[in-house]
Amino acid sequence: MAARTTGPSARTRDASGDRTKRADALRNIEAIIDAATRLLAVNPEASINDIAKAADVGRVTLYGHFDSRATLISAVVDRAIAQTHEALAEVNLDGDPRDALSRLLGATWHLTHRFGAIVVAASQALAPEQIRRAHEELAARVRGVLIRGREAGEFRCDVPIDWQISLIQAVLHTASDAVHRGEITADDAPSLVCDTVLAVLAA
Repeated sequence: MAARTTGPSARTRDASGDRTKRADALRNIEAIIDAATRLLAVNPEASINDIAKAADVGRVTLYGHFDSRATLISAVVDRAIAQTHEALAEVNLDGDPRDALSRLLGATWHLTHRFGAIVVAASQALAPEQIRRAHEELAARVRGVLIRGREAGEFRCDVPIDWQISLIQAVLHTASDAVHRGEITADDAPSLVCDTVLAVLAA
């Protein structure tokens, strides 16, 4: 009686099938995170059903990768943070502190506007510590420019630097909200943010 084939060809087919499944799973994960990012950026209340539909996957598939809405939002925030770090690392912070801060604010505004209401969704679903970590990179970059500006006499030193950083973050988020409400345009926002922040910081 002939022996059943269990040689390299069978193992090759199994390995190929596993790679295909992994590739499909990765595509689904990316599609889900992309859809969640798009929807949550404009509607922090976007449901799992909405996200699954936008990603063109079923609820079962979505929950197979993310066991809760909070887990999915955490993944969205993690990717947004990584993309933010990458973008801000390209900003030139040398030279005059006011010019450096303007460049940093301009780049940060575009990221804040891009991710929009994800901040709201995150604040509703994630722990305060996770929210704090999301702002650490920007805070560190802003702090460095503020310290140089203080030493150069460009920025005021009579208020805590942490308060100034919080104020900058508040202005950025307020501008994003104002754009979504139609009070200002996305084109006008960067200059309004820079003018407002620099006026408040001026020595």
